[in-house]
Amino acid sequence: MSAAVRVNRLSCSYPRAPVLWDLSFEMAGAEFFIVIGPNGSGKTTLVKALAGLLPVSGGDIFIQDRPLRQINRKELARRVAYVAQTSADDSPFTVREMVLMGRSPYLGVLGVEGKTDIDIARQAIAFTGLNHLSGRRIGSLSGGERQRAHIARAICQQPDLILLDEPTAALDLAHQIRIMNLMKRLKRENGTTVVMVSHDINLAAMYADRLLLLVNGRVAACGPPAQVINEKTLAGAYGCRLLVDRSPAGPWPRVSLIPEGGGLMTED
Repeated sequence: MSAAVRVNRLSCSYPRAPVLWDLSFEMAGAEFFIVIGPNGSGKTTLVKALAGLLPVSGGDIFIQDRPLRQINRKELARRVAYVAQTSADDSPFTVREMVLMGRSPYLGVLGVEGKTDIDIARQAIAFTGLNHLSGRRIGSLSGGERQRAHIARAICQQPDLILLDEPTAALDLAHQIRIMNLMKRLKRENGTTVVMVSHDINLAAMYADRLLLLVNGRVAACGPPAQVINEKTLAGAYGCRLLVDRSPAGPWPRVSLIPEGGGLMTED
C-alpha cells in the first residue's frame, strides 16, 4: 500500500534564509500525524510546503505517489485542505457561506453551487457541531467556534489530506479537546490523513499516531509518541530540564517541566 504522503529529502528556503534541510518521512492513510518542535524549527514552513503554498529548494513531496509539483491547483484543492493559524476575523460571511466556499474546487465555470454542494456543506457544519451557528457571521464567533468553522470549510473540500497549523493555539482547554476529538473522528470516520502542527507536547502525545520532532529545520525524531517523547531527546531539542513519565490518564507519555532551582519531589 502506497503512502498517503511521502517527503523525500525536502529542503525549503526563504530569500537568504534556509529553513528546512533534507527532510525525509512518510505518512500513512488515515493517520493522525503531529509535528512538534521549538519555535523557529520550521513547522509552519513544512505544512505550507505540503499544501503547495511554498516553493521547495530541494527534494520532492509526493501525494499518493504523485509529485506535488505535477498536481494542478484545482486538483490539489480537492485532495489537500489547509487551515492556517486563525486570529480575529471580521469577514461579513456567515458560517454557512464560508463553509460552502470549500466547494469551490468542484464548481463549474459559472461557480454556482448545486444541491450536492449544499448538502456536503450542511454535513460539514453538522460534523463540526455548528448547526446552531450556521447563520451567524464569522466575526461574531468565539475563537473556538471560529476555528471549527474554518475546519468545516476544509472538510467541505472532501480532501484526502488536511493540514492544520496550530489549530488549538490560544483556545481554552475545553475547545482544545473538542478540536482534537474532531480530528480523531475525521480520520476514523472519513479516512482522512490529518497533519497538525502543535506546541502542546502533552496534547500531541494523547492523540498522535506518530510524531515528527523538528529541530533547526531537521528531523530530530519521528515515530510513535512513546518513542519520540523521552527526556534525552526533548531536553536536547528544547534546551530545558524536564521529566517524562507515564500519564495517569492513559497509555501515553507525559512531560513535566522542571523550573530553575527545582527538583523532583519524593514521597517521605
